[in-house]
Order: sequence, then C-alpha cells, then structure tokens
Amino acid sequence: MFEFLFKRQGGDKPAGASGEKPGNAPAGTGNAGAAQSGPVRQPTGGGAGAPGGGPARPPREQQAEQLKHLNGDEEAAVAFILSSEFSELRLAAAELVHSRPQLERVHAAMRNTDRRVAKLMQSRLDAIRHHEAELRRAGEALAHARALLNDELLTPNHVAELDRKWAVITAPELTPEFDAVRAQLGKRLEDQVQLQRAMIDRLAALRRLESSGLEPAAFAERVDALSREQAAALVAPGHASLPRALVAEVATEQARLAASLATLEQDRAALAAREAALAQWQAQPVTELKAEALRKEWQRLPALPADGVGTQLQQRFDELLASLPAPAHPEPRKPKQEPRHGSPDAAADGAADGSAPAPSAPSAAKPPKAQNKGADQHFLERLDAMEAALQQGSLGTAAELDKSLRESKEKGMRLSPAQADRLNHVRAELKRLSDWARWGGNVSREELIKQVEALPTQNLAMGELAKKVGSMRERWKALDSLSGAAPRSLWERFDAACTTAYAPAAAHFRHLADERHANAARGQALVEEAQAEIARLQSGEADWKHVSGTVQRLRTAWSHLGAIDRKDKKRLDQLFSDALNTLQRPLEVQRKGEMAVREQLIEEALAIDPHDRHAVDVLRELQARWQEHARALPLERKAEQALWQRFRAACDALFARRKEHAHAADAERRAHEAAKEALCARLEAAALEATPATAGKLLREAAAEWAAIGPVPRAHEARIEKRYHAAVAAVQHHADVARRAAGLALAGAVRDKLRLIQALENAIVNPDAHTNPDDWRARWEALVPLEGGYEPVLHARFEAALGALEGDRAEDRADYARQLEANRERLLHDLLRLEIAAGIDSGAEFARERLKLQVEVLQSSLKSGHRAGPGPGQGGAARGVHELLALPALADARTETRIEHLLTRYAKDGR
Repeated sequence: MFEFLFKRQGGDKPAGASGEKPGNAPAGTGNAGAAQSGPVRQPTGGGAGAPGGGPARPPREQQAEQLKHLNGDEEAAVAFILSSEFSELRLAAAELVHSRPQLERVHAAMRNTDRRVAKLMQSRLDAIRHHEAELRRAGEALAHARALLNDELLTPNHVAELDRKWAVITAPELTPEFDAVRAQLGKRLEDQVQLQRAMIDRLAALRRLESSGLEPAAFAERVDALSREQAAALVAPGHASLPRALVAEVATEQARLAASLATLEQDRAALAAREAALAQWQAQPVTELKAEALRKEWQRLPALPADGVGTQLQQRFDELLASLPAPAHPEPRKPKQEPRHGSPDAAADGAADGSAPAPSAPSAAKPPKAQNKGADQHFLERLDAMEAALQQGSLGTAAELDKSLRESKEKGMRLSPAQADRLNHVRAELKRLSDWARWGGNVSREELIKQVEALPTQNLAMGELAKKVGSMRERWKALDSLSGAAPRSLWERFDAACTTAYAPAAAHFRHLADERHANAARGQALVEEAQAEIARLQSGEADWKHVSGTVQRLRTAWSHLGAIDRKDKKRLDQLFSDALNTLQRPLEVQRKGEMAVREQLIEEALAIDPHDRHAVDVLRELQARWQEHARALPLERKAEQALWQRFRAACDALFARRKEHAHAADAERRAHEAAKEALCARLEAAALEATPATAGKLLREAAAEWAAIGPVPRAHEARIEKRYHAAVAAVQHHADVARRAAGLALAGAVRDKLRLIQALENAIVNPDAHTNPDDWRARWEALVPLEGGYEPVLHARFEAALGALEGDRAEDRADYARQLEANRERLLHDLLRLEIAAGIDSGAEFARERLKLQVEVLQSSLKSGHRAGPGPGQGGAARGVHELLALPALADARTETRIEHLLTRYAKDGR
C-alpha cells in the first residue's frame, strides 16, 4: 500500500510535462510569464518534440515490424523469441519453429518464462516423439512382414495378426513399402489357397475315375496326368501349406487306382481271350464241337471278371454248350457176340458193376434158370440225373449220384443187360471226366499257388491281404471237392505260400491285438484317474478350474483311446461314463451359475452410458472381471464362445456409440469454431468503425456471444482465442484512440477557456490591462462549448471575473483581486494533491511539499483504517479537477503549465 511513495520521479511523463517552449505560453502572459517559469526543457519520451527530427517508435511496434520480416526463417524466429519481451509476439514467432533441436532450445528457455510458448513447444516435441515411435513400430511391423514373406510355412492367422498391428500404426512414409510386402503376402496366401483347392479337385477327380467307364488306355493316361499334377504340386513353392491328411488321401487314392488299373488290364485281357475263343467256336460247325473239350478249353482261359460283361460271356458259352447235340448212347451188348464174351473189356465191365464174368460160348447157349426183370424206376431216375450232370459238367453231383447207385446195387438190385451197359458207360464217362478234372484241378492249383506267391509283391492292405489268403484257401478246398485230393507236394507248396503271404497280416493283427490290450490298460488308467478326481472333489481339495480341465482332458483322451477288445470295451465304457457323469453333475451346476454371472456382465456392459466420461474405465473393469471368471472356471467351448461373442458385441457397440458421439461432438466443435470465426470477423470489421460510445456495447455483446458458444476443437483453440483477443484488443484500441483524441480535444478546449479566464483574472489584477467587458465576452463566445461538466464550472468562474470587472465600484474589483491572490496557495496545494493522485511529477522544487503531503495522506489513511492511496478515486479526481478549475486564483506560467499537463493526463486517461 506504500507503492505511491516509491514512484519514480518523472516516470510516464508525457510530452510537455516539464515545460513548454516560449511560443506556447498562454496568451496575455507575455515574456514576463515565460521568464518566471524558469528554464525551458525539451519533452522526453515519444513526444512530438523528440530529438532526431520525428517521433520515436515504441519497442513493441519495432519488434512487431521485426516479426513481420522473419519470412519463415526458423533460426531468426528462435533468436527473436529468446530476445523478445512481449509474450504475444513470442507466441506468433513460435509458430515458425518446427525442427526438434530448435524446439528443445526454445522449450528449455521458455519453460519458466512463457507458459504458452513452452506448451506449444512441448506439444510439437510430443508430436515428433509420437511420430518417431510410430515409425519405429512401423519398421518393426515391416520387418515382421518381410520375415513372413521369407517363411516357408505362411498361415492366414500370421497375416491377420500383422494386419491388426498395422491398423493401429500411423506411418505414411512406410505405407507404400508395407503395402507392397502385404500384396506379396496376399498373393502367397491366394496361391496356397489355389494349390489346396486344386489338390481337393484332383482328389475328387481321382475318386470319380473308377466309375467313369473309360478305356484302360484313357484310364491310365488320366491317372498319369493327375499323378504328374500331384507331383508338381508337391514341389510347388507353397507345398508346405498343404494339409498332410489331404496329401495322404491323394497318395492312397493313387495307389488304389494303380492296383485297380492292373486288375482292369487283367480283366480286359481275360475278356479279350475268352471273347476270341467264343467267337472262334461259334464260327465252327456245331458237329465239329465237343462239349467236354470246350469246357476244358474254357476253364484253361484266364478267370472272368465278376461284372456284367463276364456274366454275359458265361451265358453265351452256356448257350453254346446247350446248342450242341447230346452224345448218342451206345447200343447194349448182346450175350451171343463172341468177341465180347472173352474180351478183357467185358470182364472188366463185369467186374466194375460187381456181376459175374460172362460165360463161355457153350454155357451161354444154355437157357437161364430165371428171368431178370431189371432196376426200378427210382434207380433209373438217378441214372438219368447222373447222365444229365455229366452233360452239364457237374462232376460232384455225378459222383454223389454214382455213390447212391452203388448203394442200391449192394442191396441186391439186379440190372438188365441194357441197364448194366448203360451204367457202365456212364461210369466210364465219369471216370474219364474225373481224370480230366483231376488234371485240370492240378493245373488250377498251380495257378493258385502262383497267385498266392505273388501276393507279397502287391503291397495290399492287411485286411485285403487276409481276405485274399482266405479266399485262396477256400478255392483250394473247392478244388478238392471238384477235382479230388491234391498231391501232398502241391499242398505243402500251397500251404507254405499262404503262410508266407499271410505273415505280414498275422504280425499286423498281433500288433493290433497288443494295441487293444494297451488301449484297455490306458482306459483303465483313465477310469482310475477319474475316480481319484471324484475323491478329491468330494473331499474339497480340487478347484473347479482343475475339475473342468480334468473332465475335458479325460474326455479328449478317451476319444483318442483307440480300439479295445469287445469284452473289455463295454465294461470300461460303463465305468468311465459313470465316473464322468459323477464329475460333470456338480460341474454343470457350477457352470450354470457361472453362465448367469457372465450374463450379468453382458447386461452391465449393455447398460453402460456411452456419454459417461468413465464409461471406458467401467468397461475395462468388466473385461477384467470377465477374464477373472474365465480363468477361474472355463465353460464349454460352444457356450464360452457364444457368451464371449455377445460380450464382445456389447463392448464393440459401446465403442461404436462413443465414436458416433465423438464424431457428433467434433461436428459440434467445428460448428462452434465457425461461429467464433464469424464473431472474430465481425469484431475485426467493426474495429475500424468503433467509437467510445459504441465500443463498450459491442464488446459486451461480443463477450456474451463468445461465452454462449461452446468449445472448439482443441487443436484450434489457441488460434481462435488468439484471434478473438486480437479482435477485442483492436476494437478497444480504436475506441481508446478515439477517446484519447476526444479527451485531447476537450483538454485543448478547456485549456483555451482556462487561459482566457486566467488572462481576464490577470487583467483584473493589473490596472493597466485592457478591461473592455464586451471584448472579453466576444472572445469567450468565440470558443467552442465544453462537455463533461467543464462548461458550467469555467463559465461561472468567467462570469464571476467578468462581473468583478464590470462592477461599478472599484472596491469590488479590488476585493476580487485580493481573493485571487489569497487563493494562490490553495491552488498550489490542490494542484499538488491532484498531481500525486495522477502520478505526475511536480518538479524538483516541489519535492519537499509533495513528500509532506504524501505522509499526511498516509497518516490519515492509517487512522481511518482504509487502504492508503495517492488521492481520491476516479470520481473524486474528476471533482477535484472541477474544483481546481472553479477556484479563482492567480497562477504563474509554471503553475499554468502544470495545470495544462494535469488536464492533458486526465484527458488521455479518459477521466
């Protein structure tokens, strides 16, 4: 509160404060008044009379002009910021600083000096650091992309993870390079997909080939073409991405088709050979063909395939045999024929049917003792059936019928000679055909042995190999029933070949049996583990996460257990199912509660207000709780995925709503920015036309409108605030300039009238002065009227002085002159007080009186308890000036100059 005691003497002195030139003395004072005022001093500061021939420019204007000539030079801008003392100019120059070294230099210098400049530098440094961090992350992502490009096994999830990393990176400098590498990765993925699709199509084509009905040549060509395509795919650049199961399926299908092709070729050759033989026989006359020879030739040909074509060929052959004429039966031999009686053949025939040998010629001439009536009808029917069986080539049926006929003869049945001859002929045919069948059976057995010996070279599956060996043994048994017993040497060769061929299958089946036993042991271990887990759960030692993991692991292990013997499988399945159900019942109850908790988390996520400032924090807390529950007790995969998708959808919806709200807020801020820009433009346009009368209302309305407009984008906030304050300052500046101009004009008019009054009062004191009242009144009326309350005060003083001059009595004039002289001291005292209040230097000669008066003011303030001040307030100051001007008192030139200086100061301050 003692600040007015320490004001610098002569500070803030306007032009003409210390004195005026002699030419500026008030009218009527003459040279005498100039002499009394002491030595004349030139005005200091930026007054009109400054040395150098013109007005000196303020430092602010000089630096503003220097700022305009920076022309984007960053070094010059930094030097300007470090040397400037005006914050607005430093902030404007700071807009030109962008390089990191200069930003750090300015930030270090302005950190404790200019907060706005330091904040701007810090924000730009942060932006540079953020950009460098983004470039570093982009470089790492680009290196990862190149590594993926050089990796042989490229999977889509690796590329998806790379895309997720790049999506949150902002690095325009590296974007083209990354896009090029990403395009190559996409091309590789597309090639891999095409390679896999081509292999799937190739597998389907291989599976369709068997039913395509192609010729063997075309079939083989197609299989070879697909095999070449498969070989090319297995050495293609993306072959590492091919699924192993798919490659194995194609290889298996190729092997199967190769075996099928070999069988098809054999079947084709067999069909061709039998077709040629059948065509040759059909071209020959029927009389030249013999059924037995045809059957033997037909059996020697390669086996027919079991398809429609083979069936048709067999039917054609059967039709050919049926078309042949039946062989004629030989005539029964007569007993009287001599050559037959003693022939060895007849004896053999008799021996064959069990009858006595034929008698010699003398005994034959004797009549028989009894007549033989022959066999019965049933015997003859079986004999007819035996002949028919022989004609059809059914040796087994014929042998059975011959056996039944022998049993009938053993019972005492007697045949007639014709029947005996017929029976002998049929048995001879049976013997001949049996010999041929035995020979053909041995040939078939040789072929069968060759087929069995070739089985190990065919690389058959174990099951198919076992079936082949079994079918070969069945065919051998069939040959035994049709062609008789085989020689022991052939049987030993066949049995050894079957044993050798079946050895891999036997070892395989033994291995499978061992695996089944091992699987049963593992299944028993899983059951025991489940029962142990049940015991821990019942004792309360196991937690739910461990129980869930154990159930999932046991279920997976049981599904991969493998084959088990049927006698053990049913028992183990029942035990495992019971144990697993015992574990799952409380686990399902706990999971239902956990699912309810997850549902509650989803509802809470959906209920979050996206406009709440803490919405993201609340959502993060919900996500942490979700992860905690997921770790505590995992649900079933399907239920877990469904709940997680719903929770994630709720989170995404919240972020989408917040994003929409942010976009709406951005649009609103941009609208606010446009409104503030328009307000600034109106203020800038109105600044040139602002007057003291309109400036106040204009600024109040602008401030109210500015406060009513909402916030603008944070990046443009400093700029728009700067523009607004600059526009307000421009309006205020033009209003202040106009007000100062009006004040200076008013001060000049007051000074002119005051000078006229002072001249009139000097004339009253000086008897020799011109005292014509009309002249004084004319001079007063020639001056302009005053505003601000000065006109009544000065006019009353002028009328009082003019009244004393126009008075009839000389005593009135003398009394007024004495009053003028008496008020001189009061005038000096009041003037000194007003100078102290206005902060105007009174001069060295008044220093003592000025200090004394300041001490008196201080003491009175201390006694009253109010804050000490240099003088009255603004309203009191105006009254003091009016009282000073209304006080009639004589003043010398120095005092008049001080009064005019005081008037000028109050006019500049707008008081």
